[in-house]
Amino acid sequence: MAKIARITLVSTNPKSLTKICGELTQICERTGAGLRGPMYLPTKRVIIPVRKSPCGNGTQTWEHYELKVHKRLVDLDAEASVMAMLLKLQVPKDLRIEVQLP
Repeated sequence: MAKIARITLVSTNPKSLTKICGELTQICERTGAGLRGPMYLPTKRVIIPVRKSPCGNGTQTWEHYELKVHKRLVDLDAEASVMAMLLKLQVPKDLRIEVQLP
């Protein structure tokens, strides 16, 4: 039974997530490693209310800023060749990768 690496990708930009998931798929196709995913996890919405008036006087008007955090989950075989290629990936700054080995 092969060991499985669970990779969690987290970003605020869904296009960069799609690009990295495509690259992971290509790596698994080239090496012949097993791949499950990418599985879409629920998008987390963070809403931040901010007062418009800097001094606090006047009417209480608020602005609402929103940040969406997207997540993907990928399971793949933890072979040495696959892990070496995974470390060589060019990762954008807004993307966070977590690799868990059991």
